[in-house]
Amino acid sequence: MKHRTAALVALILLVTFAHQAGAWHDKTHLAVCRAAGHDLWFNCAAPDIAKLKAHSREAYNHWFNNIAEVEVTPRMVLEQVERYNKANRRLDSEGHLPGAIIGALRAYKKDLQRGKYALYHLVYCGHYIGDLTMPLHMIAYDGFNKKHHLANDGIVEETILDEPEKITQYMYEIKLGDNSFEDDLAREIARIANLTRKLGYKLRAENRVMTQQEACVQLGHSASLFQAVLRHYKKPAPPPDIQAEK
Repeated sequence: MKHRTAALVALILLVTFAHQAGAWHDKTHLAVCRAAGHDLWFNCAAPDIAKLKAHSREAYNHWFNNIAEVEVTPRMVLEQVERYNKANRRLDSEGHLPGAIIGALRAYKKDLQRGKYALYHLVYCGHYIGDLTMPLHMIAYDGFNKKHHLANDGIVEETILDEPEKITQYMYEIKLGDNSFEDDLAREIARIANLTRKLGYKLRAENRVMTQQEACVQLGHSASLFQAVLRHYKKPAPPPDIQAEK
C-alpha cells in the first residue's frame, strides 16, 4: 500500500510540474543578455527550446517553486548546485534554479579546461539569471501562479528588444571577487532571489499581473548580475549603442 501511495504522489508531482510554464518569453531573454553584453545574446532563448527534448532534466534548472516560502540563502544556493541537470521528482519537486546558475558556470570552466568549445554554458547561465527575476518562478506553483503565469511571462515581450534603455536604466554594478567568485555569486543570487520572491508574494496578495515597470526593474537585476559574471570571465562589454544609452 505504501508503494502504491508513493507512486501516486510521484505521478501527481510529475503531472503538476510537467506543465510548469516557461519564464520570460524569448525576446525578453534576448534583451537581458544583450543588455549585459553577451556576444551570443541571440542564443539566450535556446535553453527554453532545449526543454522540449531534454524534458525534466533541463526544466528543473529553470524554476524554484519555494513551497515553504523560506528566505533563500547563499548556502541554499550552493547546496542546489549538485542538482544541476538532474531531475528527482520525489526529492527535488521544487526545482533548483538558483543553483543551476553556478552549475552552468562550473560546466563552462570544466569544458574550458578540457579544451572544448564552452561558450554555450554561458548562454545557459544567462538564461537562468534571466529566469531568476521572474517572480512566479520563485514562489509556489499554485492556483494564482498558474492563472497569471503566461501574462507575466510576456508583459514586456512585444517591445523590450527594441527598447534596451528600459532595462539599462535599472542596471547597477555588482562586484564579484576573483578569489571569492562563487561565494560572492551565491550571495548575489540569494539577494536577487529574495527580492523576486517578495514581488511574487506582493502580486499574489494583490491578485494581479506585474506592471511593465516592475518587470523592467527585475530585468535590470538580471542584466546587472550577468554583466558581472561576464566581466569575471573577461567577456566583451555591452555593445556601444547600449552603453551610450545608459
